[in-house]
Amino acid sequence: MSEYQPLNCDQHDFLEIACMHRYRLQVELMDGTSFVAKALDTRTAPSKEEFLILETDEGRQEVRLDRLLAITPLDQDASFGRVVLAEDNGRL
Repeated sequence: MSEYQPLNCDQHDFLEIACMHRYRLQVELMDGTSFVAKALDTRTAPSKEEFLILETDEGRQEVRLDRLLAITPLDQDASFGRVVLAEDNGRL
C-alpha cells in the first residue's frame, strides 16, 4: 500500500458527523468503485493510518481515508451534501 496521506480537519469533520448520525452514504473510492453503506465510526491504526468503518449488506468494511474520493449522505435530513475528499489533498 502507498504511504498514507491524512485528510485535512475540515474533511474529517464530515466523516465524524456522518458517523455520529449513522448516515447512509454513497461512498466513492479513488479506484472508481462506489457502494452504499452506513457510517459507523473512524479508527486510527498504530501506524497512524485512519479508517472509516462502514456497515454494508456484506458486513463491516474499513476503508482507509485516503482511498475515499467522495461521500454523499442519502438521508433526507442530512446536514451536508456530497463532499469531495480527494481534491484538497492533491490526489486528483
